[in-house]
Amino acid sequence: MKVILKFLKKVGFIILSLAVGLILWQAFTTYSDIPSFIFPTPFDVWEKFLSVARDGSLLFHTLVTLQEVLLGLTLGLGAATLTGYLLAKSRTVERVLSPYIVASQSIPIVAIAPLLVIWLGPGIFSKILTSALIVFFPVLVNTIVGIRSVPVELYELMRSLQANHWQRIIKLEIPAALPVFLGGLRIGATLAVIGAVVGEFVGADKGLGFLVNVGRGLYDTSLVFVSVFTLVILALGLYGSVVFLESRLLSWKKRE
Repeated sequence: MKVILKFLKKVGFIILSLAVGLILWQAFTTYSDIPSFIFPTPFDVWEKFLSVARDGSLLFHTLVTLQEVLLGLTLGLGAATLTGYLLAKSRTVERVLSPYIVASQSIPIVAIAPLLVIWLGPGIFSKILTSALIVFFPVLVNTIVGIRSVPVELYELMRSLQANHWQRIIKLEIPAALPVFLGGLRIGATLAVIGAVVGEFVGADKGLGFLVNVGRGLYDTSLVFVSVFTLVILALGLYGSVVFLESRLLSWKKRE
């Protein structure tokens, strides 16, 4: 019963804050001299949402962006995890690769995305790679920190139990590094959306980033708002999925 009441209380606060935000938004557009094609009212945005939802275009473009985000997140996550593990276990590999990794992160993704579109074409793969690149670094850093945070005493305990290499990885390193790794995954899940949209801004004929470009070109700011809100919901959904996964995988830590 307490859990239900706590959940209802959280939901109530969210609904209240959204209602206050919509009222302030409506009041601002009503009493200001800004035309609706520059700053639309909530009703304009709602009507545009119903329009693009009814004709199926919003669902189509959302699924395109979601596919790019999920594939980019998977690719970036896999590459960052493997590279992070190698860097965490070998100082030599870290000294060789770290300058290149840090240098790559000093270049804004907006500057890299046009090159990827030129090299790989305007298809889906350039968006996937853009998303993967922006996910890579935070997951990499958290993987290194997580692996290196494993206490030496636990390694000695595993050696005394005659555990082999794979047993040390599965039974010790993965569980010990998981809390830090999932923290990086939280960041990566939201950054994956940004990467995909940046790729769509540069060159695409579908996706939510493409919808934003269309709305901007037509001065249809209601369409821009609908696309941006959809991206926010998408990012929140991914973040919430990681939080749920974290609650399931780290239930042992809560019991401790």
